[in-house]
Amino acid sequence: MILVYTHKITPRIRYIFKHILTRTLLIPVNFTSKVEEFVAHNGPKMSYTKTPLANEFFVKSNDLLFEQGVNDLEISMQKWDNVPCFFVTGPKSAIPFDIFAASFYLITRYEEYLPHVKDAHGRFTAQESLAYKKGFLEKPVIDIWAYKLLAALQEKFPDYQYQKREYQYISTIDIDNAYAYKYKSLVRSVGGFFNDLFRFRILNVWNRFAVVFNIKKDPFNTFDKILRIKKDYKIRTVFFFLIGDYTTFDTNVSASKSKYRLLIKEMVDYARVGLHPSYFSMDNATILKKEKERLEEITNMPATRSRQHYLRFSLPETYQNLIDLEITEDYSMGYASTVGFRASTCTPFYFYDIDFEIQTPLKVFPFALMDTTLNDYMKLTPKQSLGRIRDLKNQVKAVNGTFITLFHNESLSDYLRWKGWKRLYESMIKIAIS
Repeated sequence: MILVYTHKITPRIRYIFKHILTRTLLIPVNFTSKVEEFVAHNGPKMSYTKTPLANEFFVKSNDLLFEQGVNDLEISMQKWDNVPCFFVTGPKSAIPFDIFAASFYLITRYEEYLPHVKDAHGRFTAQESLAYKKGFLEKPVIDIWAYKLLAALQEKFPDYQYQKREYQYISTIDIDNAYAYKYKSLVRSVGGFFNDLFRFRILNVWNRFAVVFNIKKDPFNTFDKILRIKKDYKIRTVFFFLIGDYTTFDTNVSASKSKYRLLIKEMVDYARVGLHPSYFSMDNATILKKEKERLEEITNMPATRSRQHYLRFSLPETYQNLIDLEITEDYSMGYASTVGFRASTCTPFYFYDIDFEIQTPLKVFPFALMDTTLNDYMKLTPKQSLGRIRDLKNQVKAVNGTFITLFHNESLSDYLRWKGWKRLYESMIKIAIS
């Protein structure tokens, strides 16, 4: 256990010290604001204030963790042995910047509470983020800082028994369209048929006909393959099912179709299943509640995991709605337009609500990359994609973090825009677990 002295113990301090020391470095932490208690403590100790008390491990504090609400902060970047950092401290500090304030700023998505330009889907964009602008989006800097802090602590307290965490991998699959042609309503099937015909997509017309009349298997029905890979490589897999009502952005098979319900029930037997809240659920708690109840009615179990469709979420409102509905895990933390670490960490963390200044029970699982990002946004080939995947995995493995990927059942289909991509998923799994 490490004892931390600070002149004022705030919820922000408790939150970020526990994240870095306990959840990342596996070091239990206690706090005191009494100097005599701190001086009497014999084990490892650290002071987090403006001036050191004696010769303890001292980190000079920035004001951020003693404030409330959000302010427009002046941020100037520095380097700590080639690692970008900010909130620089003075020469007396054991490390050259306030790791706790900087980590709090990034992990709480402080900048997403400030005024910003949204994209066409109402999302905070990667290009607006400090990590993108300063070139560290593809590095989990909070974890890198934590391990550098650990090295400094080991030097100061060599007799303390430090534990080491294990690298983990989680594969997540979004089911936006369980089937390309099967089990769609008559109106949608006929409309799609004439649309393809009108645009001279003759191959699509034939495929649609062949699938609907059971001559061929539906191209998006890749679930057997995903489950086979899960079993062969013994990987943790989570499926997120879109079961919202039909809209321009939500085009899945209707949740009232027995075959689709059966598919969801089947997946529950083999893997973890979560909710994929529909496009308009971002700021609509009623839609979210209806879809959660719909999934629970299909699976006969509480829905506790979710990932927003189109990665549409707004802080803190969307997360507050999820918390109200007793969702305990969210997997939306990432960008659509580029790969990397939106919250600058590859360690699952509890959402800190700056509106209420509390750590919430919602655990956020940040993902590092998505198949549609690689193909549609970054225009990479499958081979180029594997290179980026390997780089990101190596970043996570270096800090024993949790590497989370986001794929869709469609990208294993080798169909339409996914031509040539069907082997990428399994190749990625091999990289992820090597």
